[in-house]
Amino acid sequence: MKNIVIYILMMITGFISSATYAQSIEGTVKDEQNNAIPYANVLLKNDKNELVKAGISDDNGYFNLKDVAPGSYTLEVSSLGFSLYTQKLNYDGDQLPLGNIILQEDAQALDEVTVTAKKPIIEVEPDKTVFNVSGTLTASGNNSLELLRKAPGVRVDNDNNIIVEGKSGVLIYVDDRQSYLQGDDLKAFLQSLQADEIENIEIITQPSSRYDAAGNAGIINIRLKREKGLGTVGNASNTLTYGDFFRNNSQIGITTKTKKWNILANYSNYIGKSNGFIYLYRIQGDKIFDAKTNSEYSGENHNFRTSADYVLDNKNTLGAAVNLSFNDNESISNSRTPIITRSTGVIDSILLAPNRNESNTFNLNTNFNYRYRDTTGRSLMVDMNYGRYERDRYNFQPNFYTTADGTPLNENITAQDTPIAIDIYVGKADYEQDMGKGKLSLGSKISFVKTDNTFDFFNIENNVSTLDETRSNNFVYDEQIIAAYANYNFSFDKFKIQTGIRMENTDSKGYLTSSDANDNKLVERNYTDWFPSAGITYQMNQNNSLALIYSKRIERPGYQNLNPFEFQLDELSFSRGNPFLQPQYTDNIKLSHTYKYTLTTSLSYSYISDFFAQVTEALDENRNFLSTRNVANQEVYSLNVSYPKKITEWWNIYVSTYVNYSSYTPTNPSFVAVDQTNYGGYAQSTFSLPKDVSFEISGWYSSPSIWGGTYQTESLGSLNMGIQKKWTDWTVKLSANDILYTIPWRGKTQFGDLFIDGRGGSDSRTFQFYVSYAFGNKDVKTKNQRKSGLEDEQDRIN
Repeated sequence: MKNIVIYILMMITGFISSATYAQSIEGTVKDEQNNAIPYANVLLKNDKNELVKAGISDDNGYFNLKDVAPGSYTLEVSSLGFSLYTQKLNYDGDQLPLGNIILQEDAQALDEVTVTAKKPIIEVEPDKTVFNVSGTLTASGNNSLELLRKAPGVRVDNDNNIIVEGKSGVLIYVDDRQSYLQGDDLKAFLQSLQADEIENIEIITQPSSRYDAAGNAGIINIRLKREKGLGTVGNASNTLTYGDFFRNNSQIGITTKTKKWNILANYSNYIGKSNGFIYLYRIQGDKIFDAKTNSEYSGENHNFRTSADYVLDNKNTLGAAVNLSFNDNESISNSRTPIITRSTGVIDSILLAPNRNESNTFNLNTNFNYRYRDTTGRSLMVDMNYGRYERDRYNFQPNFYTTADGTPLNENITAQDTPIAIDIYVGKADYEQDMGKGKLSLGSKISFVKTDNTFDFFNIENNVSTLDETRSNNFVYDEQIIAAYANYNFSFDKFKIQTGIRMENTDSKGYLTSSDANDNKLVERNYTDWFPSAGITYQMNQNNSLALIYSKRIERPGYQNLNPFEFQLDELSFSRGNPFLQPQYTDNIKLSHTYKYTLTTSLSYSYISDFFAQVTEALDENRNFLSTRNVANQEVYSLNVSYPKKITEWWNIYVSTYVNYSSYTPTNPSFVAVDQTNYGGYAQSTFSLPKDVSFEISGWYSSPSIWGGTYQTESLGSLNMGIQKKWTDWTVKLSANDILYTIPWRGKTQFGDLFIDGRGGSDSRTFQFYVSYAFGNKDVKTKNQRKSGLEDEQDRIN
């Protein structure tokens, strides 16, 4: 840890010592009590009263107008509830600090103003697309995984894997901080995160060098709600869902903000029951296994989130945050598998497996941060993070074999206890400063992840459990990544240019402890990669803009995918890690066009080398195993179009569509390459009715596609409806989801001589009743929480 601190301090010292300054007009907007005024409109006009530059003050009231030619100007500063401020300027082209600009409160104007502005569903920015959760009625009562189905360019497949522009391997961030959860644990987290906690979702398909290079498909950054105004406000909500069973989500959050403090606390939970099914028809040699499994899931998830920021002065802020979650889940599955001789069609035996799975998880994430920003354009952010994840899972697997007429043959009863513990340490520093006509960004990051995985296998006879050491193991995996980046962006005429480079060194070690001899017990790697990124934006005119962006990404294997030991999933299926699994690398290039800041069209191409996928292989005559392997090089072409449109004062629509084409060049002779075109999208219509009632109909569709690189799946989709009524403090909504029951999936796969035809689903057809209540100091909130319409226009000015 000492070396980490020294490393970060050295980087910070080097950044500050290299500071140079750009020419600009800057100042800080305050009220008569010396409080900063955020989101004030700042306009610079010439002698002809033409707009030359526009800006908005930040949370600290600070603004900076850059690249202003020498001349005579009028500065206008305005904000809701304050009188207009004007000042004549004779600007000679040098740095011009204006100091504090004091606005006088206009109480009459504030009393007469009714804020009716509403954020658009989609906002297109130069480096990302923002999906505003509050802009869609059916978001209320949903979780973050359900919301992602509605986001532009995003698809969620039948196993709840997230696919962006035709590529899997997206990296999930929460409030600009990476989530290190993987697989089922990440899915469970996203399902527990409710829409009421989310401000917006950022889809960053071509991240710049300041972001981690991990994430084959880019980054999805989930921004949680934070109150920006002074005072105390809160919100409480409850969603009751009925499918085949009842389940309930509750949430309550409160924020207090003063001149010095910003404190937030939030609690949410999930309590309920659901069901699912998966049917797998497997042909393996001369055997057919016709497995039908029906499951019931019940659980409780509790999530706590709190944070505090303290403003030391106008330049320095300290902050801390703690996220804590507890999950207690159980699943009961009943499986029936006739085992048939293919050549004769005779049932040899029937396998009955009434399994029970219990799991308990604990997840803690802490953050301490320091932020510095001065009036010269310099800023510094330092973050220190620690995370702890624990999960204890117990799987009871009784297996009973009978004849076709039900006569018992034999039984095999086993159990597995699989605890896992993960410790995560992260330190990073990000520095920015104005340089020349643009902004220079420099940063460094070091992360250390330690995972401890235990697999204990028990044989059970006469209700007595005996540890089978030959089938048990412990796998410890340590990974350290050291990264540094530089990024520079500038603009001239109608062009904006960004270029950057990121270096990442990965040093990992995995060690397997087991009684069995294994030549691959030690998995060690050390490699350094360079990840360039670049982008250019051209503002053709006020209505049209073009952008061309390139980035290189990496997708590292999951921790458990490297464990060479064999795990039993059920009586006939096993999972085995692959210590020789290599990272996959992706080169992305994307061309996009935006019309009137609403209609967005993008065309992208990605080349993925050493593409890895989970494949199913025959183990012997009866058994099969799952393993992740590098099987091919993949090419992905993607066309995406999104368009929010206000048809009338009472009717708004939003459409997001995509077409993806994937092709594979096999590097594994057993991999059966399947090239396919997949298309689909999401659409919604929202109707504003009298008395603050609104109605929305929405749906999503995905054509036949490739799942996991091997499964050819059939089309699926969902039709949803909702009606909502709002009062001053209360909101009530009734909705129906997957009305036509079209979410269940079906697919086929073949790897070598093994063939599987499968289908599955859950009680996705549901009805929901949602109610929320907002409380707190409304007057203070209304005055201070404001978002200027200028934010949507300022990028049009050159």
